[in-house]
Amino acid sequence: FFSSRRRHTRLLTVTGVQTCALPIWSAARILRADRDGRLRPVPLADPEIATLLAGLSPEERASSWHLVAPDGTVRSAGAAVSPLLGLLPRLRWLAWLPAATPRLTERAYRFVARHRATIGAMLGEERCDVVPGR
Repeated sequence: FFSSRRRHTRLLTVTGVQTCALPIWSAARILRADRDGRLRPVPLADPEIATLLAGLSPEERASSWHLVAPDGTVRSAGAAVSPLLGLLPRLRWLAWLPAATPRLTERAYRFVARHRATIGAMLGEERCDVVPGR
C-alpha cells in the first residue's frame, strides 16, 4: 500500500461532525507519532476532498476517516488501520494484527465510532454531538 518512505500520504480525519473531540484527539496523537512526516491531515471541508475521495459519495466521505496513498488508493475505517500503523515508526510492529484480523478490526472501529462521544468524555475531552447513523 505504501512503498516509498519519501512520498506523502494523506490522513483524513473525517467524522461528519468536525467538532467531535475523539477524532481530533486521535488525529493529534497520530500526527505526533508520525516522526517521518508522511501524513498530512485534510479536513472534510477542504476542496481537495472532492479529488482525493472522488470515488466516494458525500455520505461515505463523512461516515469515516480515510487514508489516501500517493497513488490515490483509498482505505477507510477499519481497513485503514493496518496501513496507518505501517507508516508510524514506533507502531509499525503492530500493523500485522489488524491485517490478520480485518473483520474484527472493522467491528472494533465501528464500535468506537458509535461510542465516540462517551470515549472522548472518558479521555477527558469534551463530548460531541453525534449525528445519528454516523
